[in-house]
Amino acid sequence: MTFQMDRIDRRILKLLQKDGRLTNAELAQKVSISPATCHRRTQRLIEEGFITGFRAMVHPPAVARGALVMVGVVLDRSTPESFAAFEAAIRKLSFVLDCHLVAGDFDYFLKIRVQDMADFNKLHGEQLIAFPGVRQIRSFFVMKEVTDNAPLDF
Repeated sequence: MTFQMDRIDRRILKLLQKDGRLTNAELAQKVSISPATCHRRTQRLIEEGFITGFRAMVHPPAVARGALVMVGVVLDRSTPESFAAFEAAIRKLSFVLDCHLVAGDFDYFLKIRVQDMADFNKLHGEQLIAFPGVRQIRSFFVMKEVTDNAPLDF
């Protein structure tokens, strides 16, 4: 049987996106159901893969990661092997927050947080340009973050 979300499930998801620290009792009250029912529904949303995890959102400048850099990467070859080698190398780097295979002028876009431009320059010179199969890297320093990690609209 395929799980079908209803309006209560959607409300639970929206509320948890906004504040993942809500207690089960608070969440139940906000969606007007009993705490036991709320717990069962939340567990089902986790088991069905609608909720993939919970974590704290850390203010980047507070941990010396105030500079955001978007990096476009072009590989030498567009083959499954070159993509796999690049992706394996990227997964090992803790400073890469996101990596997306994209269509268009670049093969990948990376989202990287660093302390400052000098910090990025060091990463660029020592690690990024040495990745397997990289032909070109273009870096874009973010001047203003208008919105980041916004909740999904559904």
